[in-house]
Amino acid sequence: MTKVFVTGVEVQAGIGVYRHEVGRLQPLVVDVELDVPTAGAERLADTLNYEMILQAARDVAAEGHIGLVETFAERLARACLSDPRVTRARVRVEKPLALAPHATGAGVEITLVRA
Repeated sequence: MTKVFVTGVEVQAGIGVYRHEVGRLQPLVVDVELDVPTAGAERLADTLNYEMILQAARDVAAEGHIGLVETFAERLARACLSDPRVTRARVRVEKPLALAPHATGAGVEITLVRA
């Protein structure tokens, strides 16, 4: 099994449950790790293109306001699992401004496994 990963993806998203968060974009930093069987891969077609992960994160952010980072993470993980080659998706979403200036970030990490 190969782990395909992208770290530090920055997206602007409408996210948050508080009144001051509604109607404005906030930065999110996303890390994604996918398990993909790619033994013997020698061509891009044999594996997963990193750009799919980046686009999926942008697509989730473009869907409109999301209340929780947990929801964002799950939607992104499910989008990654839509590729039938992906057997496990680990998604970490950090909201850098959530506790500023008292912390550099807060967020969640979820793992979904294909049944």
